[in-house]
Amino acid sequence: MKGMMIGYDLNEYGCQISYFDEAEREPATLEVAVDNYQIPLVIGYHDHIWFYGKRARRLAVVKEGYTVDDLWNKAMAQEKITYEDQTYEAVWLLARFIEMSLKSFEDISVIVFTLPKVNEDIVQMLKGIAQRIGIERKNIYVQDYKESFCYYMFYQPKELWQYESALLYCNRKEIRAFMLKKLKTAFDKGRDPFVTVEEVANIRMEELKAVFPMTDEEKAAEADARFRTFVQGVFEKRLISSVYLTGEGFDQNWYPSSLKVICNGRRAFQGNNLYSKGACYAAYRRGMEFEEGPVYLDDTKMTEQISLKVRRRGGDVWQPVVNWGAHWYESDCQLEALLTDGEAIEIRIDSLASGESRIEEISLDGLSVNQPYTVRVQMKMLFQDDRTLKVIVEDMGLGEFFPAAGFAAEKLIRLGGSNGQFNSLSQ
Repeated sequence: MKGMMIGYDLNEYGCQISYFDEAEREPATLEVAVDNYQIPLVIGYHDHIWFYGKRARRLAVVKEGYTVDDLWNKAMAQEKITYEDQTYEAVWLLARFIEMSLKSFEDISVIVFTLPKVNEDIVQMLKGIAQRIGIERKNIYVQDYKESFCYYMFYQPKELWQYESALLYCNRKEIRAFMLKKLKTAFDKGRDPFVTVEEVANIRMEELKAVFPMTDEEKAAEADARFRTFVQGVFEKRLISSVYLTGEGFDQNWYPSSLKVICNGRRAFQGNNLYSKGACYAAYRRGMEFEEGPVYLDDTKMTEQISLKVRRRGGDVWQPVVNWGAHWYESDCQLEALLTDGEAIEIRIDSLASGESRIEEISLDGLSVNQPYTVRVQMKMLFQDDRTLKVIVEDMGLGEFFPAAGFAAEKLIRLGGSNGQFNSLSQ
């Protein structure tokens, strides 16, 4: 696929952008200063010119023009901001910020946004914003930080996630621990693994206040001791291949004792561009249409795969049309097929949660198929929610010799839904 493949880390404080470097065959991160990738989520306006990031923040410091911070929360609240008799929607300002932050990339083929948390409203908002700046909707994706960590690990040496892999996040208030692990399902044999990332522990630490800046060595030592105890509790009775430290809280060297525990028998890495790189790897997989490889699951993803029976090379095979790990609200699809007979269209549902498969049939009564491959039908698969799939079949005709007969059929297929289904896999 031509064009840039972008991973865009977005949170309430700023953004970070990684792009796939074809020469190096891996993501590179856009630097805004030496070893600094974070762009503050601030937009400003002065003398008929828009500014973003550090330049917008500078306007506020020198008290020139007009600036808007806390842009993410204002956009989520659908606020409106008025300046000099001009009213702006916060979502429009966020879109303007994203557009300016991507101005150095002339042609973007795929973009994956990654955020701390994701819901359907966030997905639709970001897809709408990216469409406004010229990216095709089908090439816009949104995922959370846990999924980005997972995609990052997919491209690391296998020995780093042979067992569980830990992600430790630290800001000025708390430390959170996540684990990447493989799931066991009835469909594991002969295929790549199903994996997930779970938050396994967290701790709020008043002692961290002494670390920013480190002015109290005694308090810093107390923070190190508490962190060491926390790590020992999290790592106890776990086989952990690697540990990744992220967040501004790890930028200063206040945890030497804890680091010895972390590095005991395992590899450890520290950095702050893991999420944007993970999103960039996801964009690369989407852009290159890689379907093989590990499948990431969480409690927002589908644990059912939907396949159609098709004829290939003289035999019947089941062709997946909606894969495990998809979001239902991104899985609507439309396809066409030539029928070999007029009996029924068969759809198979494979459930990871139950380990069972079932066949759903859509009757073709009333549709004459006198000769194989002379009747063309269009199938639409439309998800009404995570538990309900509507399938619509219509006769489309095949040229002037085989005109459409006006046949149409519909069927509602009940699915397991996400509630409670994933929990049975992740235990």
